[in-house]
Amino acid sequence: MNRLGKVYLVGAGPGDPGLITLKAVECLKQAEVVVYDHLVNEEILLHAPQARLFFVGKKGGFHSIAQEEINHLLIEEAKQGRIVVRLKGGDPYLFGRGGEETEALVKARIPFEVVPGVSSAAAAPAYAGICLTHRSLSSSVAIVTGHEDPTKQKSTIDWQAVARMSTIVVLMGTKNLALIVRKLLDMGKDRNTPCALIHHGTTANQVTLVAPLGEIVEKVTAHPLPPPTVFVVGEVVKLREIANWFERKPLFGRGVVITRPKEQADKFALLLYREGARVLFFPTIKIETLPDEKLFSRAVDSIESYHWLIFTSANGVEIFFSKFRERGKDLRNLKGIEICALGPATAKAIERWGLKVDVLPDTFISEGVVEALSRRDMAGKRVLLPRAETARDVIPEGLSALGCQVDVLPLYHSVCANTDRKIFLKWLERGMIDVVTFTSPSTVHNFFKIMGEFSWPPNIYTASIGPVTASALTERGLKVHIMAKEHTIEGLMGALGEFFSRKEKEKCISLPTDQGG
Repeated sequence: MNRLGKVYLVGAGPGDPGLITLKAVECLKQAEVVVYDHLVNEEILLHAPQARLFFVGKKGGFHSIAQEEINHLLIEEAKQGRIVVRLKGGDPYLFGRGGEETEALVKARIPFEVVPGVSSAAAAPAYAGICLTHRSLSSSVAIVTGHEDPTKQKSTIDWQAVARMSTIVVLMGTKNLALIVRKLLDMGKDRNTPCALIHHGTTANQVTLVAPLGEIVEKVTAHPLPPPTVFVVGEVVKLREIANWFERKPLFGRGVVITRPKEQADKFALLLYREGARVLFFPTIKIETLPDEKLFSRAVDSIESYHWLIFTSANGVEIFFSKFRERGKDLRNLKGIEICALGPATAKAIERWGLKVDVLPDTFISEGVVEALSRRDMAGKRVLLPRAETARDVIPEGLSALGCQVDVLPLYHSVCANTDRKIFLKWLERGMIDVVTFTSPSTVHNFFKIMGEFSWPPNIYTASIGPVTASALTERGLKVHIMAKEHTIEGLMGALGEFFSRKEKEKCISLPTDQGG
């Protein structure tokens, strides 16, 4: 008899992938099946690369699958002995139909657990600068669904009681907003009560409209906001004027394209998310290890004869030491060898292998390595340079001029990724891109290989991690709008923030305070 599986009803949070709980991530890591909704940020699904995915969401009123079928899917997968995560936007028990799914699981005698999630009812207002309670303004909160028609004769919502609450939060009320406002006014709510309608709260697409209760429908008619929205009514909305922290981030709402390989983009993406950016992954290269094992074996077998190891990328570090260990070598074989890293990211990769970096240049380019080592006695020294197959020869030529014997060890090469150009064109059509970032010359060259005949749009900025990558852009006839002073991801982040902060200050027309701030 097959073992019985288990179902986890998990809240994915309101949209920001950083708002998922640690327990939810644990569940996703052990899941064999993930059944998810439309409002689940797909970045969260990266926590479950091993699982089979079933999309069962609803968008624009269209149900991809009926609730009864979802219940059946959960039960049947669990009966096959599988660990199932039912991933729902926000919290599974707050207007998420999690209660119905629980009843079905209990009836079928399927073991289950509930992992609460951060609800948009609290998170969206918080990201819009609105706290739901305040000692001076609000001591009661009502959270109601806006999906029910408030004009129906037998409403399950006591609108008279709701109208008496200091703060009212309405979820899923976009379609019925005018009817909800009319009901609140009819029940005695002051038409001057401050209101906010928050679209796509906690994400880079967040838009907030603010108006008195009696004017909010007219405002939304002039500036339509499609679902999902959260509607907040109460004096606490006034706090937005001083507490609007998220929409004031340097990169809020800016579409930033990352062209480096997806598996190497996580750190950059996380930094961008923290600054409110809309992160768009468009990998133009992928890294492939070279198959020449004889060349590597020859270098490793004589490793004790070298005086210096120089690494120019984290890729080179990881590939070198992985292959080094595969051949039965360990750190003791590197005794007496000094190590130079081109930049901080490469240095950190070396340190993760338990090794100390002896030289880190002042400028994180090949010329900086040569300059830093020129201060050492390099005459007659043997240098091993593990690197990409195609790279500038600044280091081997510069060190040879210092009297070194330099052995170049090609470990990998970058090839063009098979990313579909239509993805980028769709983003352009939707106005989702503000800047495209490039972190190496190969990301530039392969971007244009993918895009083919492509004229660079005048309203899209370019950002380069350093001068070598910038040269690759200028060779294409492009202007480099943003370049990192320190040639690292952190340096590029700083340059992006400074650039867009300056652009905001240069605007001649101020944005209305209720349109995102």
